[in-house]
Amino acid sequence: MSKGMPSLLALLGLAAVAGYQNRGKLSEMVNNARSGQPGTRPAEGGGLFDEIGGLFQSGNLGNTLSGGLGELVNRFKAAGQGHAATSWVASGDNLPVESRDLETALGDDTLTELQQKTGLSRADLLQRLGTSLPDVVNQLTPEGRLPTADEAARMGE
Repeated sequence: MSKGMPSLLALLGLAAVAGYQNRGKLSEMVNNARSGQPGTRPAEGGGLFDEIGGLFQSGNLGNTLSGGLGELVNRFKAAGQGHAATSWVASGDNLPVESRDLETALGDDTLTELQQKTGLSRADLLQRLGTSLPDVVNQLTPEGRLPTADEAARMGE
């Protein structure tokens, strides 16, 4: 994962492929990827999940999740969609996100790299992220705030 943002790409990759297909099993997949157990990735994703698994196995799970969540929320705030991202973190209902707002917040480079790594079309990628990203962020922020790296690491234990 290039472009200096492996945490964000890892989080988005999980949301796009794993989160969409296995919404109830996200934490199990993170635990398996972290421990190097078989069955850590779905049929789609290929190289992306190898890279995500490597990030988790490197002992940087807390930094990966915390950094990715922080960057994601910051991107949405910068794009004028902070209210949506904040709702995913906070307790209560998650606001939906439209494809055009995802495109603005994530940027063309990030979406292009995710398309290449997942093999999904842009439309399919945006649809999956719109469906799963609010729930994935909500699951990774059980305290109603962004976790510290140590707290995020404990989520995977």
